[in-house]
Parts: sequence; C-alpha cells; structure tokens
Amino acid sequence: MVGREGQGFVLAMETLDLARPGVGAMSIGIAQAAFDAALNYAKERRQFGKLIGDFQTIQNMLADMAMKVEAGRHLVFQAACKLEEGLPFTKEAAMAKAFASDVAMEVTTQAVQILGGYGYIRDYPVEKYMRDAKIMQIFEGTNQIQRLVVAKQLFA
Repeated sequence: MVGREGQGFVLAMETLDLARPGVGAMSIGIAQAAFDAALNYAKERRQFGKLIGDFQTIQNMLADMAMKVEAGRHLVFQAACKLEEGLPFTKEAAMAKAFASDVAMEVTTQAVQILGGYGYIRDYPVEKYMRDAKIMQIFEGTNQIQRLVVAKQLFA
C-alpha cells in the first residue's frame, strides 16, 4: 500500500499536480523548437523575389508565436517557483499545463503553415513537433480537465 488507507485519490491528484509543470515545460520546448524552425525558414525561403520573412503576414505570425511562447514560459516558471517554495500550486500547475500545451499546438500549426508543403513532410521537423504538441494537450489530464481544475481553485 502506498500512503494511508483511503488516501489513494488524493495521492494520485498530488502526483498529477507535480507532473503538470513538467508537461508545460516540455510543451514550451516543443513550441520553441517549432518557432525556431519557422523563423530560420522565413529567413532563408524566397518567394516572389524576396524572403518570405519580409512579408508582413509572416512577420505577424512569428511575432504572435514568440509572444505566446514567452507567456507560456512564464506560467511554467510561476508554477515551478510555487512548487519549489512549498506553496499551493494546483491552479498554477493546471494553468501552465493547459496554456503551454495549447500554445505548443498553435505554434506548431503555424510553423507548418509557414513552411507550406515542406511543413507537412518528414524531411522537416515541424510535422513531428505538431504531433508531439497534440499529446501534450491530452496526457496528465486533458486541457478540458485543466480548465475545470482552475475553475475549482478560483471558487475554493
């Protein structure tokens, strides 16, 4: 037996809380890698006689991607700091996991878009990043469940 009798569910929930900042960190790593790949591609790929990074639409996409990755990183850091300080962090862990994995999915999808047809083939890593991002939204509690956890903490 692990823990005291009747405390199995509580232990399971505490374990999930402990894992969620890690899932958030992995998600941010995936998003950062996809962003870096898209940025590098935009600096090299030429279309209509100029770099695609010179097009305002691509610039806006990259700017949004960068902002979201940074915001997710800060939520993950906040959850990790509360955990390290021994403070309650259930809400922050759920927020970090849900937001960071949603960011990973969005950023990887945008990276595939920026790479166009190349983004969808295995010769380029962004297609794998997009698949990896999707599982981050699912395991250690789906993001729908994370939103319920956050809401419960708001009303506690």
